[in-house]
Amino acid sequence: MILVVGAGFSGATIANLLADKADEKVLIIDKNSHIGGSCYDYRDKNGIMIHAYGSHIFHTNSQKVWDYLKQFTDFNTYMHKVIGIIDGIETHIPFNFNSLYDVFPQSYAELLEHKLLDNFNINTKVPILQFQQQDDDDLKYLANYVYDKIFYHYTTKQWGVSPVDVDDDVTGRIPVYLSKDNRYFQDRYQGIPLNGYTTVIKNMLNHKNIKVKLNTNFSTLDLKKFDKIFFTGSIDEFFGYKFGQLPYRSVKFKLETHNKEFYQSNSVVNYPCNYDFTRIHEFKYYLDDKSDKTVIAKEYAEHFELGKNERYYPIPTDETAELYHKYLYEAEKLKKVYFLGRLGDYKYYNMDGAIARAIEIFESL
Repeated sequence: MILVVGAGFSGATIANLLADKADEKVLIIDKNSHIGGSCYDYRDKNGIMIHAYGSHIFHTNSQKVWDYLKQFTDFNTYMHKVIGIIDGIETHIPFNFNSLYDVFPQSYAELLEHKLLDNFNINTKVPILQFQQQDDDDLKYLANYVYDKIFYHYTTKQWGVSPVDVDDDVTGRIPVYLSKDNRYFQDRYQGIPLNGYTTVIKNMLNHKNIKVKLNTNFSTLDLKKFDKIFFTGSIDEFFGYKFGQLPYRSVKFKLETHNKEFYQSNSVVNYPCNYDFTRIHEFKYYLDDKSDKTVIAKEYAEHFELGKNERYYPIPTDETAELYHKYLYEAEKLKKVYFLGRLGDYKYYNMDGAIARAIEIFESL
């Protein structure tokens, strides 16, 4: 019998592969009362599919991951766009050529566009901190404008520290995009599962060799009786926090129902400079749900506190990397335990990355 801890995409993928391809008997457990992990969604009384832990948009360039997931679901052709409110003006995030014309007078926007094309290649993404390294006065002004209006305040709210204290891997995800492509992702495959993410994972776990137990903590089981263990929980928790807790950022969502067809003009609207929340999600956009009401979620970032909230984002710093590698060294001593997922690997994965990692581990066995 094989134990899989965690019924999100990482756990569901490894469980499915072990059961289906290797004909192994698998017990998959989750401490929550539902499968799906942070991708858990459900239809509310208004018929709207709610993403319980914030918006999840599937996107990938991996043919292998796409073909694997297509066994369990069909997708719509939703392509994600993000709107940001800058000085009361709605514009596109990441900041692109169209954003220039939204926030600046046309003559100045044209000047900036020409200078950008003289200095950068079309359809490239330039990390904001690199973009600030300009000699031209107009481009330097633009770089400082984008940094202040979009990057600085949003990053401070999201991570709870000044942007200078945030790892380059994070800042690199907030670029200036030299394009008129308003999509947030440029991956070949994008979309939302037609029946939701929870149904996808339910289909993945619907196998004669898989047993699912919810409301179950791994610490309550006799781990010695399992031939192998695949652990998608937090690696520091597995080892009893012997070296200390790995830090995370957490998120809370305030759901609101409004008696109108739509609350905002887009599925996600960012508020970099205003209010305490970082963004507002409006869920009915994803599957084109029809209702005379709408449900939104205001998202607030906060520090993770054990027993109070959930782990969301690993905090990448030199210190946390050093702490994680202490746990990784302990993990490498174990003969039959494998760690994966965002918490197990202490790494920010998108959904396709989590699935690819699980496939990789299975193929390596």
